[in-house]
Amino acid sequence: QVQVVESGGGLVQAGGSLRLSCAASGRTFSSYHMGWFRQAPGKEREFVSAISWSGDITRYADSVKGRFTISRDNAKNTVYLQMDRLKPETTAVYYCARAKYGVALPTIDSGYEYWGQGTQVTVSS
Repeated sequence: QVQVVESGGGLVQAGGSLRLSCAASGRTFSSYHMGWFRQAPGKEREFVSAISWSGDITRYADSVKGRFTISRDNAKNTVYLQMDRLKPETTAVYYCARAKYGVALPTIDSGYEYWGQGTQVTVSS
């Protein structure tokens, strides 16, 4: 069974930065695209960012372009989300997910198979 575990969330002031980490188990981590989603209170879960298995291709939601950076270290089975210039509307639970095998880099949650429990990010104004 694949396990996906997020870390790095917390409370930060507007304009600050956080780096989320996501560790996924399995010897074939480097074969899978990975993604980040978030769910704010009272809202549906939404796509934030995704990275291809090789790290060569990335995707971002328009709302985070230029402020968030996704990366991965396949040797450590870990994907990162660097979040800069944070805004109060960034407050949400952030989820990491491993994509289904063989799909094109997905930006919708149906393209992902394994999900973490989430990490809370709170941005105060």
